[in-house]
Parts: sequence; structure tokens; C-alpha cells
Amino acid sequence: MEKCTNLAEMKEWCRAIPKIELHAHLNGCIRDSTLLELAKLLGEKGVIIFADVEHVIRKCGRSLTECFQLFDLFHILATDHETISRITKEVVEDFAAEEVVYLELRTTPKNNEAKGMTKRSYMKAVINGLRSVDTVDASFINLNGKTESFCEPMQKSCTTCMEKKKIYVRLLLSIDRRETTAAAMETVCLALEMREFGVVGIDLSGNPVVGEWDTFLPALKYAKEQGLPVTLHCGEVSNKMEIQAMLNFSPDRIGHACFLDEDDWEKARLSQIPVEICLTSNLRTQRLSSIHVHHFANLYNANHPLVLCTDDTGLFSTSLSNEYYLAAETFGLDKKDMLQLGANAIEFVFADSEVKKAIREIFRAFERRLTDEFPSWKS
Repeated sequence: MEKCTNLAEMKEWCRAIPKIELHAHLNGCIRDSTLLELAKLLGEKGVIIFADVEHVIRKCGRSLTECFQLFDLFHILATDHETISRITKEVVEDFAAEEVVYLELRTTPKNNEAKGMTKRSYMKAVINGLRSVDTVDASFINLNGKTESFCEPMQKSCTTCMEKKKIYVRLLLSIDRRETTAAAMETVCLALEMREFGVVGIDLSGNPVVGEWDTFLPALKYAKEQGLPVTLHCGEVSNKMEIQAMLNFSPDRIGHACFLDEDDWEKARLSQIPVEICLTSNLRTQRLSSIHVHHFANLYNANHPLVLCTDDTGLFSTSLSNEYYLAAETFGLDKKDMLQLGANAIEFVFADSEVKKAIREIFRAFERRLTDEFPSWKS
């Protein structure tokens, strides 16, 4: 009975503490209810056969094959501006509800002539979605380079921002591994143009068995030269030469890192490259045989920079609170460990020093409330 109580307390703790999300794909975080609604509409229009995906959408704990089914559906939905705006709004609100105080949301700008969509119009839809957030106080970088709320200032009819949850939102533009060098460079140039709208970095992602590293290297080098941080999906599959090339590039962060050999880890340790850890994702995509052999433990015990992330909350039926709880329960971490793990991630965000300062204060404010609200927090 005591164990059950402790488990319940840890779940509550992992949900209550402030958290930082650095590896979340926009389209993979769509709500199941929204996905069901939109898929039904596509079925009515004859775009898809709704019966083929309905059971997968309603299922919790999907297989790898079922995840790929939904990936195809995500790509169809991502060609509609209004849908992109809606998904963006809901994703931000969902993360804020989980006490995420800083969110780096990554997305691949789409070109689709048939839908009248360009990479620029796609990103405009994302920004429109961010601006439409109204249940929480979401902040971004405005044209003057200052952090401010999406709420219109001095709008008296709006609930004051002080009464709402605070979440800082920044964007990473993803280069898809299916793209050409020119397309990758276009994405980097767009990211540079949109810095004032909260774009803070570049991500390389997509099917890890598609594309060659040398294809994307010119664009990634240009991003680095322009002061734009880079994070790479690295070691999702066993590809020794690519993993070594990626580490030699010295990215600002890497994601997943499931197939690094000991010499690769040595290089990562020497460079102190932070690792974005996605426990549930790695299990569902069968990168690891068991969570108990996950490299999180070795990295954590070696004090290597790392941050717990979700990857795709909708696709993998998880949340950041759940990822924290999974780490705590599996690797024997206590409440203080989990709070410190979240606070450590402040140093790995791509936002500016003023935002980091603000996030630190959020964590300090939480700690000041601990004695009253969580009297057993040190247990």
C-alpha cells in the first residue's frame, strides 16, 4: 500500500514541477480527438478511407506499423493552413497544461503547390496558431527583439497575463532528410528571416535511412556560421560513418542517440553535447529492447548533459510528465532528482539569456512554494 502511495505521489510530483521540452514535433503532438475529427472529414471527402485509420487513432500504445500509418495521415493534414494553425494552438495549450514552462516546437516547413502552400505560408500558419493561443500566457520574440505575450497589450477584455500559466515558445525549423541541398538551404534562410518570430534553431530529422549527410551539410554549416543553433537526430539507426560525421560537426544538441558506440560516446562526452532523451519513443520505435537498457542511466550517472523529451506526444500516447515519471520509476530517481533534471535543461535551450533568466526564476518560485504545497517533497 505504501508503494502505491509513493507511486501516486511521484506521478503528482512529475506533473506539478516546471518542465522544459526541447524535442517535440508539431504534427506528432496533435490531439487524438482533433486527429479523429479531421480524419473523419478527410474520409467524407474521399481523401482517405476513414475505417482504415479510425481504430489506430483510438488506440493507446500503438505498434510501430500503426505509427507509420499515422505518419502518412499527418503528412496529409499538414498541407492545410487552417489545420496547421489549429494544431499549433492546441499543442501549446496542451504542453502548458503539463506545467511545461519552455517549449521548443520543431516543424518542417512544407511546399505544396496544389494547396497553395509554400514554406513561408506554412510558417505563417504556425505563427497564426501561436498568436491565437488564449488560455495561457504564451510568449515569443517580437519585432523589437523583446519577449512579450501573444495577448494584445492593454486589452482590458482579456484576462491579465498574470492570471494565466506562463509558457515560453520557440520554434525550430526542421530539414527533412528527403530534401535536396537547395531545399535544406531554403529552410535555413527562412529560419534566419523568422528569428524575430521566435525561430531559434535548425533541426535535421525525418526517416533515418533516407538521404546522405553530405546533402545537408552545406545548409547546416551555413546555419552555424550565421549563429543559428543546430540539433540533429543522431544515431536513430546503426550508421557508424554518419554518427561520426555528425559528432565531428559539433552540433549544439543531438536527439535519440540510440546506436552510438563507446568511442562515439567518448567524443560526445568530450564535447559535452547535450542529448535529447525520448524514452517512450525509443521503445515504441523498437530502438531498444527494454527501457532498462536505455542509455539514459549511463548518461545520468556520468553527469552528461541531457534533457527528457517526448518526441511525439500524440503519436506515442505520452506526455512530458509521463516521461519524467517513467525515468523516476525505472532508474530510481527521487523528487529532488527530477526537479533538478528539469532545472538543468535551462542551460541547453536555444533561447536568449533573458529567457533563460526568466525560466530560472520560475523554477526558484516553485522551490519557494515547496514547503507549503509539497511537505514531503524531499522523500
